[in-house]
Amino acid sequence: MQKGVAVLGSTGSIGTTALRVIARHKDRFRVVALTAHSNGELLRQQVREFGPEYVGLVNCEEEQADGWRRGAECLVEAATRSGVDIVLNAIVGAAGLDATIAALAAGKRVALANKETLVVGGELVTRAAAEGRGEIVPVDSEHSAILQCIAGRDRSEIRRVILTASGGPFRGWSEERLASATVADALQHPTWTMGRKITIDSATLANKALEVIEAHFLFGLPYDSIEVVVHPQSVVHSLVEFVDGSVVAQMSVPSMELPVLYALTHPERVSDSGVPPFDPVALSPMTFEPVAYENFPALKLGIDAGRRGGAAPAVFNAANEQAVALFLAGSIQFADIASSIGSALNKLGGLASGSMQDLLDADMKARRHVLESFEC
Repeated sequence: MQKGVAVLGSTGSIGTTALRVIARHKDRFRVVALTAHSNGELLRQQVREFGPEYVGLVNCEEEQADGWRRGAECLVEAATRSGVDIVLNAIVGAAGLDATIAALAAGKRVALANKETLVVGGELVTRAAAEGRGEIVPVDSEHSAILQCIAGRDRSEIRRVILTASGGPFRGWSEERLASATVADALQHPTWTMGRKITIDSATLANKALEVIEAHFLFGLPYDSIEVVVHPQSVVHSLVEFVDGSVVAQMSVPSMELPVLYALTHPERVSDSGVPPFDPVALSPMTFEPVAYENFPALKLGIDAGRRGGAAPAVFNAANEQAVALFLAGSIQFADIASSIGSALNKLGGLASGSMQDLLDADMKARRHVLESFEC
């Protein structure tokens, strides 16, 4: 029996990957809903190929409309639509939070590629899942790897998890050299082809901080049990160490098609993942290095925000999003991203966080703080 899928963010990197996976497995899945941010041309091609019942474009000009639903409300509408069993949330940034909560409250599976959802509203999200009997299955390769490593194991058996980081385009760069890093430099990721925002997050290692916070909520692990190590080859996606000292790692060639497929089929495995056979010789050597925290302060700032809890993770995420946007626009320097995050956390990290409105207020204030810091 086919399962209905809503793909939120269908024109982005993960969204297009998901549609390739679904196209390969049309006997198992059908596309019920598609939403995109502003790429109406690509969305129109996807609509022709997959024939969804519901189509939404968040940032839509009148001539793009095509009878589609317009505006941000299309995300929640697509996520809660009848006939949707799985919501693949590939939206970039905090904008994906409402749709995740709504889908979980409606009892749906959320294949989560939008890590900011758990960073900004982890407690609200986990509560929505429990109350609505929804399910979160991670799409990030690191968290998918952890899920696969701990399958069938009790959490009390886990000593720690180790998230791997490629090191990004600035691995090995000195602090002096980083000070003059350009946007073009930061967008040259050595392993993955991703959107601009997440590629910059990889360059600052802010993405790894987001993933640490996400792992805390996904697997119920204390921060002291979550570590990060640099693995430039991106073949080992995460490792889990159990209390007896045994370590289990999940490996594959670097391809997002595998974690996307597993998020759709979990706990089952199916053939034809689109991933080439694993060749340990061809993929060797595999190396591991410590993180140079002094050169990538955004990582420590994010982990510290996660430990602090409350509104601090939301402030971290919002300040990072705003600073990255300014950097991509050429308005600030690379080093200003981390410094602006630190400034926002110092001023706003203790804000209230008991409700969705509290988190939205913290998000807005953090963004405004970064803009005002640079008089933008």
